[in-house]
Amino acid sequence: MKRSSVLRGLALAAIVLGALAAVVGSPRANGSGVDVAALARDVETEQDHVTAIELARWIRDRKPGLRIIDVRDSAEFEDYHIPGAERMPVKSVVKAAFKPSETIVMYSGGGAHAAQAWVILRARGERHVFFLRGGVAEWLDEVMNPQIPANLSREARVDADSVGALSRYFGGVPRRVDSAVPVPAFKATVARVRGRGC
Repeated sequence: MKRSSVLRGLALAAIVLGALAAVVGSPRANGSGVDVAALARDVETEQDHVTAIELARWIRDRKPGLRIIDVRDSAEFEDYHIPGAERMPVKSVVKAAFKPSETIVMYSGGGAHAAQAWVILRARGERHVFFLRGGVAEWLDEVMNPQIPANLSREARVDADSVGALSRYFGGVPRRVDSAVPVPAFKATVARVRGRGC
């Protein structure tokens, strides 16, 4: 696992736990009806988020009831958004109506604001809620511009070919690489999207 992925995961966990603390207050005096232990279990077992590849498969396979929410500002949304996403600021998430049959996936630039929105919806009692782990930046890296190592085992090649096909489905550009040297992003907007906030 890459060091940056580990650090990103730890940062998101800290943000989610901080948001939990703000929503529920003291764990000893929790009269809000929020099951803090269940939320913490979901965070610890990573049931609070999906990866970009998982989300891409859900979109491609037309997962019933899938609702994708982009919590970034309107300029960021207009620059680039995940196919099928609707824009909804975090403050609007608080009052938004969701059907029990919906699977809600929220995303932001790097995942932090979406993780905070996840806490809000779970505190409201929504059950099928996730956030995109690394935000739109992960979508761009893993779906739109995946780097596929050239020297893979047969088993790993099958998985890599699947990711490549998924990338092409969304108009992405999978790239074969000989080393861990990053390949330049496929669009100029990628730099702008990554350069913004949470």
